[in-house]
Amino acid sequence: MHLLLCFRMGSGGMDYRQQAQQIELKTGGMSVSPEVIPDPADLDMYEQGIILNSSCLERNLPDMLHLWSDLFNSAHFDDEARLRVLVLMAAQELSNGVSHSGHMYAMLRAGRTLTPAGELQEAFSGMDQVKFMKRIAEMSDLTAVLRKLPRIKKHLLNPENMRCAVNATPQQMSAVSTEVEKFVGVIARKKKDRKVARLNVIEKPLDPMAGSGFIPGSGASRKLISEPTFKPCQMKTYFQLPFPVNYVSECVRTVPYTHQDYASLCILGRLVSAKFLHGEIREKGGAYGGGARMGSGGIFAFYSYRDPNSVQTLSAFRNGVEWSKAGQFSQQDIDEAQLSVFSSVDAPVAPSDKGLNRLLYGVSDEMKQKLREELFAVTHKSLTDVANRYLGIGQRTCGVAILGPANESINKDPSWVVR
Repeated sequence: MHLLLCFRMGSGGMDYRQQAQQIELKTGGMSVSPEVIPDPADLDMYEQGIILNSSCLERNLPDMLHLWSDLFNSAHFDDEARLRVLVLMAAQELSNGVSHSGHMYAMLRAGRTLTPAGELQEAFSGMDQVKFMKRIAEMSDLTAVLRKLPRIKKHLLNPENMRCAVNATPQQMSAVSTEVEKFVGVIARKKKDRKVARLNVIEKPLDPMAGSGFIPGSGASRKLISEPTFKPCQMKTYFQLPFPVNYVSECVRTVPYTHQDYASLCILGRLVSAKFLHGEIREKGGAYGGGARMGSGGIFAFYSYRDPNSVQTLSAFRNGVEWSKAGQFSQQDIDEAQLSVFSSVDAPVAPSDKGLNRLLYGVSDEMKQKLREELFAVTHKSLTDVANRYLGIGQRTCGVAILGPANESINKDPSWVVR
């Protein structure tokens, strides 16, 4: 919620209207969003933070950085009436978004208990966040919320945990770097504000090629939260909502990005979506859409969108696994799935996004190239092997979530948690 308010309540010597005008005048947009990023090599490690993103013309860089420094140093959190308007708007937008993106909410919920990052992703972007904003919107007095916001800001906007990426023309890079260094100096915290590091934080180099010779604190790094004692558990959750259709998902914990089986699972997701689930869920079942996909966080997710069926779709997911295990697909089917995956892996990168894979996710160009080679090397046998190894019943921990209308069979089934 704090991130929602960053650019909407004013900062420095400006109220929220003046702030909005300056952002419109001097930048191509400024945004703040929460991120929970799984480690590419370990499903039980993740990095938690916020992403501050903006763009501007070269001549407006000092003005844009001044807007950011105002946000860090003197954001306004004193207008309860404005806060109430923003909270009501946010709660309504989130509520409306469930009907448009219900399959995404279902996937987040189904994966919630499978990895440590999954629970936070659900809290920040899933049904838990929808319920939280609704609860805040229904509060009669927001004074307590206003009092907490400055403390939250002080914790979140900590320059000691900041790393920056700058995309500019080669001719301007030196001048831009100087401006950014000045900005970081302006927002530096006082020593008395510094906190002791958490014991379960592991520092890894931003450059994955640095290897074991990296010394914490010696260079750009990612501060990952490790939860080695985490135990994934199976959960089936049903959200009864005033919709005429269902959003269904089943998620399975598999392997991280750098694992040798990751590429095969990516291809299998596209293959089973196009050659089996589309026919079963959309053509026969009447849903608007459905499929399967492998996520970068190691979660293999089945889903359906605006689906008249619920439990029957879960059976279709299981039948899709059996179809994959039996290898009922041709080499041409594999080739088509590979082309589909490569169309996204090798999609053009916008100039403003260059370098972000390493900055945010710890994924180097060498790691991406290795994945390309593994995707190209996928065979019929490797696909049936991963289907048997990870997707069979009892092979890996899975989670299920359904969002939809009242369902008597689910209500009577004690294995479901009904919300």
